[in-house]
Amino acid sequence: MSRTVLRYVAHTINRVPENGITAELFCAADECGLSSGPEGNPDDAQDWALRHTGRNPGHDLFRREYTDHARVIRAE
Repeated sequence: MSRTVLRYVAHTINRVPENGITAELFCAADECGLSSGPEGNPDDAQDWALRHTGRNPGHDLFRREYTDHARVIRAE
């Protein structure tokens, strides 16, 4: 019979700002399916959505996705 010893260690998780944020907006209008594509500057994705709505009346609902990086650090 073997024995296992478990050691619980506290950790923290924080955003890594130097890796930036990627934003992408998706048009949620029926059967549109267009997106801004991944943008390193969230303002560029929002500008795309504003232009898209201007060119396509009724396309005024969007899903936003933001991606960033995080690092886990042992608290000890």
